[in-house]
Amino acid sequence: MFERFTKDAREVVRGAVEHCERSGAQTVDVDHMLLALLDREASRASFALAALGLGERERKEPVRRELGEARRRAGLSRAEADALAGLGIDVTEIVARVEEVHGVGALSGGGKDKGWWSGRRGFSREAKGVLEKALRTAIAHGDRHVGDEHILLALTVRPGVPAEVLADQGVTHESLTRVLYGAGEAQAG
Repeated sequence: MFERFTKDAREVVRGAVEHCERSGAQTVDVDHMLLALLDREASRASFALAALGLGERERKEPVRRELGEARRRAGLSRAEADALAGLGIDVTEIVARVEEVHGVGALSGGGKDKGWWSGRRGFSREAKGVLEKALRTAIAHGDRHVGDEHILLALTVRPGVPAEVLADQGVTHESLTRVLYGAGEAQAG
């Protein structure tokens, strides 16, 4: 599948692995992919994000912070935490108790590996799903190769933390599609 990825898309995958390694996580997840996309410059995805107001570094910081908070909640989105609150489960209290006993970030998956590890980071099921969706998105739009913009589109269409965090900043699947494929001056290319 990666032979169809552009240089920019491959850089996003490499960047996601680097974010995973820096965070101490054992698997590359969708939040690492979004962080890698936020790092990109002079690519279709970065131009689309800029067109939607996420071009400046300081505008990206709330996204980075919210991704960190979600990782502390063991990857639960705010919607999932709110649903649990409706059942009387206070996720904030659970996180506080777990961190009190096991240390800050104990639920983030950043713990040290307990067993043998080959040195290569695998991709979570969700991250693999995003890459597969990126390929299907490229094909659906008549594109021969998968670019970083297709990875970004795939992140916005799948439910979860990245889509929620981006939507809070006005970056939705619909707005990205309009910028990337719609007619007019806002088109990224």
